[in-house]
Amino acid sequence: MSKQKERNLVIFASSLGTVFEWYDFYLYGTLAVFFGSLFFPKGNDTAAFLASLATFGAGFAVRPFGALVFGRLGDMIGRKYTFMVTIIVMGASTALVGVLPTYEQIGIWAPVLLVSLRLAQGLALGGEYGGAATYVAEHAPKEHRGRDTSWIQTTATLGFFLSLAVILACRIGIGEVGFKQWGWRIPFLVSVILLGVSVYIRLKLRESPVFMELKAQGKTSKAPLKESFGNSKNLKFVLLALFGVTAGQGVVWYTGQFYALFFLQNTLKVDFQTAYLLIAVALLIGTPLFIFFGTLSDRIGRKRIMMAGCLLAALTTISLFKQLTHFANPALETATMNAPVGIQYSECDKACSSLREFFNKRGIPYVTKKEAGLALGATIGTQVLNGFDAASYEAAIKAAGYPEKADPNQINHVGVIGVLAVLMLYVTMVYGPIAAYLVELFPTKIRYTSMSLPYHLGNGWFGGFLPLIAASLVVETGNIYAGLYYPLVVALMSFVIGGLFLHETKDRDLQDDEDEKVKKTG
Repeated sequence: MSKQKERNLVIFASSLGTVFEWYDFYLYGTLAVFFGSLFFPKGNDTAAFLASLATFGAGFAVRPFGALVFGRLGDMIGRKYTFMVTIIVMGASTALVGVLPTYEQIGIWAPVLLVSLRLAQGLALGGEYGGAATYVAEHAPKEHRGRDTSWIQTTATLGFFLSLAVILACRIGIGEVGFKQWGWRIPFLVSVILLGVSVYIRLKLRESPVFMELKAQGKTSKAPLKESFGNSKNLKFVLLALFGVTAGQGVVWYTGQFYALFFLQNTLKVDFQTAYLLIAVALLIGTPLFIFFGTLSDRIGRKRIMMAGCLLAALTTISLFKQLTHFANPALETATMNAPVGIQYSECDKACSSLREFFNKRGIPYVTKKEAGLALGATIGTQVLNGFDAASYEAAIKAAGYPEKADPNQINHVGVIGVLAVLMLYVTMVYGPIAAYLVELFPTKIRYTSMSLPYHLGNGWFGGFLPLIAASLVVETGNIYAGLYYPLVVALMSFVIGGLFLHETKDRDLQDDEDEKVKKTG
């Protein structure tokens, strides 16, 4: 087999396996609205939904620990065998969700088992990305390292797109009633087929030539964790990678892909089929840009592209989401301007919580006023309502022009896709070059461990908890755009730290020893 054919197989096998892993992981995130009623106690819909998002976040919480466990194995025994283990664990955990009993069937054990499977998925994904990125980069020629590794970056979007396509097909084919009762299990069970294909292809791969050479010289690390984080010079670059690039990349990515879908469905009340299709079109437009920016980074450098993406996202994301409202639900925008909602109370008791939940569930923004002695009530434009009676409030918001859902005939599809495509542009700018950058930042013998931890802290913690943090900010403030302050601040932080303290890496030799790597990085 020629070297080019071997590189193509490496890219394809690594990318295909990662597509599958992201497909698995996104299934839960996309179907979180169902788990609130299936796996958690009934009573408070908002609390159940936030609990489902917290469970989604739990998988991200353990990703850095997976990075440590599998990164250590990858640096000690090899890249290939380690990410074979991660894909098997991921696939088995996903398939089991498809046969998991619900809360009504086994009570508290349902959320316990669900969380356990999410933790296993998170651990596996924590080892997958670092292995795939390192494996591809160590096969790639220096002048094409950004291009070759950027194919892996497309997999998150493609996995997301595949999960949306499968879910949409199931919901249309089975119908809403059947899908809510049992059809949601099918996308999880389908992952068994994808697992078999991915394992079969990865079995055909050979170990990374860079790692094999290091192993032949007897220079592999005996203690990757100690050498990665016990070495002050290397630890400095781990922290700079985290706060200077991966944290910003994580929030930009999750805002542009996952939170945009959440916002369309849950806040703007766009029907699920339309929301899925709008996101899918934007993903198709944006996916080639991962390769474009990865290739461009081979020519002009990785850092300036990623920093530009973080800055643009920080400066424009809130205005872009306001444009989403304008194009997707103009009636909501008009009602908000003509009849703003305000809530007043002295202490937020059960009735107050029910009132706030009433507006939150309908995606209606409001401001709050808390003062001692104030009786519970609300204003909707010029209307004044006291206490909380759901029927009265329903009539009031209807009279004020607040829509129950987005009117399909009023949705400006071109405008929505344009906004989503801009968000995707930012995603590709920060994510396209990042695999090559992280691989080049660290020495070979501790590369898997050193790059995996900051990547999964940035994506798993800063990015993975974005839906929960953003939704909580919206619930707490009543401002439907308040959740976007979080990614704004984090992206701006990465722009400042990365711009000041990180250096370019594109011309580095992956076989440099540790002292030379640190010298060149500094």
